[in-house]
Amino acid sequence: MEPTIPEWFRDRNVLVTGATGFMGKVLVAKLLLTCPEIGKIFILIREKKDVSPQNRLKHLLQQEPFRILSENHPERLKKIIVVNGDTTIEGLGLSLNDKNLLIQDVSVTFHMAANVRFDLPLKTAVNLNTRGTANVLKVVKQFKKLSSFIHVSTAYCQCGEEILEERAYPTSILPEKVFTLIDTMDDNILEALTPKLLGDQPNTYAFSKSLSEALVSKSGIPTGVARPSIVTASWKEPAPGWVDNMNGPTGLMIGAGKGVIRSMLCNPDYLTDIMPCDLVVNATITLAWKVGIEQPTEPIFMNITESGKNPISWRFALDTGRKHALENPFSGPLWYPGGGFTTSKIVHWFSVLFLHIIPAYLLDTLLYVTGNKPFLVKVQNRVTTGLDLLQYYTTKEWTFRNDMMKNLENSLSSSDRETFFMNTKAICWNEYILAYILGTRKYCLKDDPSTLPRARRVFAYLYVADLCLRIFFGILIVWFIYSWMVPFKTLMEVREI
Repeated sequence: MEPTIPEWFRDRNVLVTGATGFMGKVLVAKLLLTCPEIGKIFILIREKKDVSPQNRLKHLLQQEPFRILSENHPERLKKIIVVNGDTTIEGLGLSLNDKNLLIQDVSVTFHMAANVRFDLPLKTAVNLNTRGTANVLKVVKQFKKLSSFIHVSTAYCQCGEEILEERAYPTSILPEKVFTLIDTMDDNILEALTPKLLGDQPNTYAFSKSLSEALVSKSGIPTGVARPSIVTASWKEPAPGWVDNMNGPTGLMIGAGKGVIRSMLCNPDYLTDIMPCDLVVNATITLAWKVGIEQPTEPIFMNITESGKNPISWRFALDTGRKHALENPFSGPLWYPGGGFTTSKIVHWFSVLFLHIIPAYLLDTLLYVTGNKPFLVKVQNRVTTGLDLLQYYTTKEWTFRNDMMKNLENSLSSSDRETFFMNTKAICWNEYILAYILGTRKYCLKDDPSTLPRARRVFAYLYVADLCLRIFFGILIVWFIYSWMVPFKTLMEVREI
C-alpha cells in the first residue's frame, strides 16, 4: 500500500522558495504541523531593505500561520533552516556550503517564488518569474536525492483558451528567445513590442508564467505543475478568513468597503473561480506526494480550481460581500459604500467620472484650501488602474478541467483526505465571505474587533450624509431641468402668439 502523506515526508528534507509569501508561509506551517517527522525545511530568503534573512525569519515566525506551532510544538520550528539566496541570480546566489548542503540533502522542492503584479514591465516580470524559474531548475537538477519538484503556476496562464485542460500548452515564443530579447533590446523598444509578444495574454504576469511552465515541461525531472485559480483568504487554516495582502479580491473588497470603489465593470452572472489558500496549499502538498510516488517522466499538471463543483457567481460574491461589509464595516472609511456593477463600458465610464474622479478632485481641492495634504486623486488613479487590470477577469468566463485534483482527492486515505482537505463542495460561501470580511479587518487592516461598534456608528453618520448628498444632487438636477424647461416653454408660447 502507498504510504500516507505524513509517512512519505518522514525524514525527507524540503526546499521552499517564496516561503515568505502568502501561500508559502501557509505551506511551511502545514508541513510542520501535519508531518511531524519531516526532515529539515530549507527556505530561500534574500536580504530585503537591509533586513537580514535571519531577521526576516524571526518576523515570519511571529505571524498567524505559525501561531499554533509556536504555542504547541515550538521544537518543530527548529526544522526551518534559512538559506541566504535570490531566485533572480544565477546559481541562486548560494554560498558554496549552502549549495553543497542542498545538493546532498534535499529531495522535495516547492518553487513558489513569484511576483503576482499584473502591471509589471515585461523585462521585470520575465526576470522575476521566468528567469527565476530557470535559475531554480538549474540548481535543483543537481540534487542527488530529488524525488519531487513542484512548480506553482496559475490557472490563468493560457487566457486565450476558453477551456483550460490539465496539460502542457505550447508558447508562441521560446523562453530562451525572450531572455535574449530583454537582455539586448532597449527598454523603449521592448515596451512597444510587448503587446505583440503577449498575444492572447492579458498581462505580463500571465505571459511570464506560461513561459515558466514551458521551462518546467522540458526539465526532465519528476515534476508537478500546480495551477491555482484566484487564491483568497483561508477557509479553516491557519484561521478562518486569514489573509495578509491586498491583492485581487481582497483589494477590491477593501476599496469598496471604504467607499473608494463605487463602480465595477463585471458580468455578474459569470462564475468566479475562487480557491481558499489552505485548500490550494493542501492540494499542492498532495501533488508533491503523488509525483514522489509515481516518478513521472512528464510533468503532472493539476488545475487547483473550483470548476463548478460548488459554483459561486460574481453577483452572489459581490452582493454577499457588500452585505457583510455593511454589517461589519472597516475603520477609517472615506465615504459610505455604494455603487454597483455593470456590463456597460459607457455606464462604467460615466460612473467612474462622476463617482470616482470628480469627487476626488473636489475633496482634494478642499483639503488643499484647508491646509491639508491632498491624496484622493492619487488614490483614485491607483484604483482606476487596478480596476482596468481586473476587469479582464470579471468580464470573461473560463472552463477549468480539474479531473486530476478530483482523482487525487479520491485516491487519498481517509486520514489524509481529512487532513489535506480540498473539497470545495463543503464550503458555505455565505459563511466563508463573512469570515473573509472579518479576517481582512483583523489581519490585513489591523482593525481590532473592539473597533466594530465605533465603525458602525461612523457608518450610520456616513449613511445620513450620503443620503443628504443624494437628495441635494437630486434637487439640483430637478432645478436645472426646471430652469431649462421654463424658458423653453415661454419661447414656445411666444412663437405660438
